[in-house]
Amino acid sequence: MKPTIYDVAQAAGVSIATVSKVINGTGRISDKTRKHVTDVMQQLKYQPSMVASALTGKRTFTVGLTLPDLANPFFAEVARAVEDRGHEYGFNVIICSTDNDPEREIKYFTLLTQKRVDGVIVATRTEKDLFMKKLLQQHIPIAIIAGEMPALAVDTVMVDDYLGGHQAGSHLIGLGHRRIAVLAEDTGTSSNRERIRGCHQAIRSAGIQPDDAMVTVGGFTVDEGKAAAGRLLDMEEPPTAIFACNDLLAIGAIQAARERGMQLPQQLSVVGFDNTILATIIDPPLTTIGQPIQEIGRQAMDLLVQEIKGEKTARQRIVLMPELVVRGSTAPLL
Repeated sequence: MKPTIYDVAQAAGVSIATVSKVINGTGRISDKTRKHVTDVMQQLKYQPSMVASALTGKRTFTVGLTLPDLANPFFAEVARAVEDRGHEYGFNVIICSTDNDPEREIKYFTLLTQKRVDGVIVATRTEKDLFMKKLLQQHIPIAIIAGEMPALAVDTVMVDDYLGGHQAGSHLIGLGHRRIAVLAEDTGTSSNRERIRGCHQAIRSAGIQPDDAMVTVGGFTVDEGKAAAGRLLDMEEPPTAIFACNDLLAIGAIQAARERGMQLPQQLSVVGFDNTILATIIDPPLTTIGQPIQEIGRQAMDLLVQEIKGEKTARQRIVLMPELVVRGSTAPLL
């Protein structure tokens, strides 16, 4: 049988209350007693019950992280940053990949609630806030990554998507491109809308009216990006440049161009968004809009822990700056 708190108290020769104080880091206990009780816990291989702790209104030192797709290197890197930061604070992280499925997302939110997590970091691409409101009603702190939900009073850490889109459009305009297509994940999300808006504003600044027919929703994967880019490249007047709203879609666009015998970047320039590891290993190396991925994960965890500990009252909206990273997938229009 697993040792209980009663076994620890008996073996250490102290009261159950003393053991409880050691576990929760509360009360006035001498360093000698605290070390003695901790040593006994290790000897007995005692593990405190986080669920029991939660039922008594105490922290479980566990947070949830919901992601749309763990196979996307951007979200994998975010997860690593969140987990590393959580470890520094003494929090465990339960990672849930929703695969962009709203029903699966709700299932995971329900699971995290049942697990009595202390807080949730949400990096899914949903704009539906019904279940988020339920979490807030249960006083579960929430931090949003890579998107925005203005209707909810939650902490947000994001990149300036409009600026990133503007940087991409300006770069391509500066290279002489005029037929610039945009390959989006989902125009229903704030991040994609802002990236498109920024790119189109850069195009307008050059005296060119953006063509709505040159905006295509490509989904979230390389294969979906390749299919969507193929539709653009098969147009009667195809684009000379494509701005993709993530690196996976950009790689799909490169594959679509290659299948059509096009030379890159001589015949087609491609810009991605995220600056994941994939951007450096694709041929040609991908010009992309870099996000400070590690900083996004760390800042989200910082805000969540502050909220859990009651160290802040006002909600915060942190907007980090993107950076154009020029590589070999873009070139002047011939």
